[in-house]
Amino acid sequence: MENKLVLKEERHQRILDEVSLRNRILLIDMAEQLDVSVDTIRRDVKELDKNQLIKKVHGGAISLGFVSNNASVDVFDVDEKQLIAQKALSFISDGSVVFIDGGTTCMELVKLIPPKKKITCFTLSLPIANEMIKKPNVDLIFIGGKISKESHMSVSVGAVNELSQIRFDYSFISTGYIDPSHGLSEFDWEVVQIKRAIIQASRKAILLCISKKFNSQQKYKCVNVTDIDTLVTELDPNNLLLDPFKNLNINLL
Repeated sequence: MENKLVLKEERHQRILDEVSLRNRILLIDMAEQLDVSVDTIRRDVKELDKNQLIKKVHGGAISLGFVSNNASVDVFDVDEKQLIAQKALSFISDGSVVFIDGGTTCMELVKLIPPKKKITCFTLSLPIANEMIKKPNVDLIFIGGKISKESHMSVSVGAVNELSQIRFDYSFISTGYIDPSHGLSEFDWEVVQIKRAIIQASRKAILLCISKKFNSQQKYKCVNVTDIDTLVTELDPNNLLLDPFKNLNINLL
């Protein structure tokens, strides 16, 4: 029997919070979290989509900011993400060959890259590419293949094959879920394969991650936390929330 104690307004807020934090949610996950039916969550998502608060996709929903480089779209915890981006910018120097992932934090990083910076940038994300192409001194290379209508990213075996032939100085990656023991995880198997290929192609992998995503996991594991070189958060490196990561032999920024 459904949990009648969870009011519609409360469900809507929980859905909005999760979509904003993770960029994407599954109907079945939200139904389990709120102890209601999938049909109930589906109706909630349809209503939120109609009100242009999120975008409904097959089996779930995504944030408007995840698939847009429109400055008018609200970004969840934008101040924290801009701080993360500012820290990560220190890794980008003239002559670097970098990969930049999709997502709102990576978008904040791209916005900060100075027009005079001369780098080669690879990406799988159409919104990232659309923003990066404005930089006159950046050689931009889009890794092709099947484009997901949901995430506006290239996700295919072809993309994995292309990544196997490239070597990045740094990759700047995002994740929906991270746990010190379980590692980085996602609920989309294709995305898992892409993330693994990106990290394998990188001399150093830099994870840009807001601390609200800590201690969460999904069904498909991408990599161990120790497979990344640096974890960049909005927190001071001495913050107690980072203690579980301090014995994992990674840099904290």
